[in-house]
Amino acid sequence: PANERGVLLMRLADAVEQHKLIITQIESLDCGKIAAQADEDVQNFIDTIRYFCSLAQGLSLDTAIPVAGHEASVVRHAWGPCGFIVPWNFPFLLCGWGIGPAMAAGNTCVVKPAEDTPLSTLYVAHLAKEIGIPDGVINVIPGVGEVTGAALSRNPNLCRMSFTGSPEVGRMVARDCGQNLIPVKLELGGKGAAVIFDDVDIPEAADKLAQAITFHTGQVCCDATRWLVQKSIYDDFVNAAVERLKTVQIGHPLGQATQMGPVVSDTQHKRVLGYLEKGAAGGAETVLQGGAAQIEGCEGGHYVKPALLAGSLDNVAAREEIFGPVAYLAPFNDESEGIRLANDTDYGLANSVWSSDLARCKRVASQFEAGNGWINSHNVVVHGVPYAGVKKSGMGGGVVSLETLLDYYRNTSVIRPL
Repeated sequence: PANERGVLLMRLADAVEQHKLIITQIESLDCGKIAAQADEDVQNFIDTIRYFCSLAQGLSLDTAIPVAGHEASVVRHAWGPCGFIVPWNFPFLLCGWGIGPAMAAGNTCVVKPAEDTPLSTLYVAHLAKEIGIPDGVINVIPGVGEVTGAALSRNPNLCRMSFTGSPEVGRMVARDCGQNLIPVKLELGGKGAAVIFDDVDIPEAADKLAQAITFHTGQVCCDATRWLVQKSIYDDFVNAAVERLKTVQIGHPLGQATQMGPVVSDTQHKRVLGYLEKGAAGGAETVLQGGAAQIEGCEGGHYVKPALLAGSLDNVAAREEIFGPVAYLAPFNDESEGIRLANDTDYGLANSVWSSDLARCKRVASQFEAGNGWINSHNVVVHGVPYAGVKKSGMGGGVVSLETLLDYYRNTSVIRPL
């Protein structure tokens, strides 16, 4: 029953809140995220569960539809088992984004965490058991993607599937689900642009974008990795950004002074360094030298320094998702060119516009070919506002909103002629 479900979900949110410190430490050590950011993820999980629980409690499951000559209603039902393949960059947070709406609607969940970062998701299952959520409602199946993930996406008993990760794997998941006609939601990354106009507060914009590109060491799908700067302020902005990025404190993720931790794995470390090499080989100018970072007391850690490249936007480092603290700079002349360059990408997750002219900001943001357009900020996700991608950034609707919850119901239309 919905009321009992609501009680259990609120109890889960309370349990996570009580165990917040240990989950934060697990998340930080498992994926290299600094403690403050891991703490924010845990709080977002709590808020997500409570948000969807409250939303579901206020939603009618039998809604009358006024139609001339007929008595009509729409009855909402849970789908059944829902699958989730969760990535390694936000394992705990995205577990909550998945199970929150699914469970609030009455579905059961099967969660496959990334093989690099399974611990916090397993802790959710542990807490669920402790607080009395029935067996079989939250199921966590650790394993490698080629085996466990593939088995999940091919399972004919699933009713819904959600995948967050690379476009390459996303295509395989969509193909597997398609064999059984299972609806799939895909979130597949991005190559976001920040369009920076000449009336911007340069130090403030440089500071905020430096924070954005170093947030979770740049391992964020909606990050601003292409910085498009109006030509008249290009040099001044570049200089401000370089000086700001030089101040970033790299260190142990649990260190109080640390502002940026390591990347998640040796594979990711090599990927970031490889793109820096490929970008330079393709003619990009190195504005701020990145590369491997050696941190005292953290020998052997997968640390990288922030890097800025510049040049042709046809460069591989400007076209492909790197997933590291790397931004690519290019100048533009006027508003129309800034919009055109921002949209000149296969991806469409999130862009931002930077200007003191609010009317221009709204005008530009509305023309982005992206699911999200932010004004004088970046990486902003708010409960109640859909967060989704277009183009190769994904399909299947947004998260953290009413439309997300509605996705986890199936509808039956009941009609009687009068």
